[in-house]
This record gives sequence, structure tokens and C-alpha cells, in this order.
Amino acid sequence: MLKRVTVPGLFPPPTYSHASVVEAGTRVAFLAGSVPLDAQGRIVGVGDPVLQTAQVIVNLGEQLRAVGSDFAHVLATDVYVVSGEPEVLSAVWEVVESSGLSVGPHSSTLIGVACLGYPGQLVEITATAAVPETDSETETKTGTDSTADTEPAGRPGIQ
Repeated sequence: MLKRVTVPGLFPPPTYSHASVVEAGTRVAFLAGSVPLDAQGRIVGVGDPVLQTAQVIVNLGEQLRAVGSDFAHVLATDVYVVSGEPEVLSAVWEVVESSGLSVGPHSSTLIGVACLGYPGQLVEITATAAVPETDSETETKTGTDSTADTEPAGRPGIQ
């Protein structure tokens, strides 16, 4: 079970929650930073943090699907932007917000940094997400399915 908390005694955040709580027993995925590279490893949107953010969101969606999750189950993100300008940070956040990623709302930190790992990279997003049970997993827990998937986490798409 996922609970998103906005603390009444704190300034209300515009589009995110102060905390996300996951009930014990829920699988959680910790995703590596999603970067603005295309499938060939080229930077998308050179010099443009807004275009790079759009590619980062696409790549983050792929990471989430690979572990059986989606934007609605994202618990927390850290959004790194190579800029010290509030206008640039705001422009990046607008892309994040319009993507559906912040639909939760989830807990998030927007951070201006000096540089990131790839030459020309301006944006990176790390995420933590709950991985919802599939129907077959629910059936297994209730005893209605005798073919439980007990394969370890080395399955395709899960490292």
C-alpha cells in the first residue's frame, strides 16, 4: 500500500508530497539516474535542458516498465539540472510536471548542479518506485495459483 503525505504544519508543496510511505512487503525499485541519451548513446537536445528533460522522462518510463512499475507508482525523485538559474530549474520542472510523473504526487527534490556524467548532459533524474503486484502474484498469495514465479531477480529487464 502506498500513502502520500502532505504535512499540515508545513508550507503546502505545489505538486509533490512531503513524504511517501510504503507498507512492508511491497517491492521497491531504486532506479539509476535516467539520462538524456538515445538508444545509440547520443545526447538528445544538446544545449537545451527542456528537450533533455523530455528524453530523460521517456527513458525513465522505460526503466519503470522494465521493473514492472510506472509513473503512478514513483515514490521519490531527485531531478538534477546543470544550472544555477531558477528560470531553468522551473522550465525543467514544468516538463516533469506535465509528464505525469508528478501525478502521485511524489516526493521530489530539484537540484542545480555544476555538471553531470556525460559531456553535454544537462539533466538527470533518479527515482524510487513501488512495484505493484501482478494478478498472478496476488493469486499466488491467496493460494489460487499453484505456479508461483520464484525466479530470482536476474530475469530479463531486472538486474
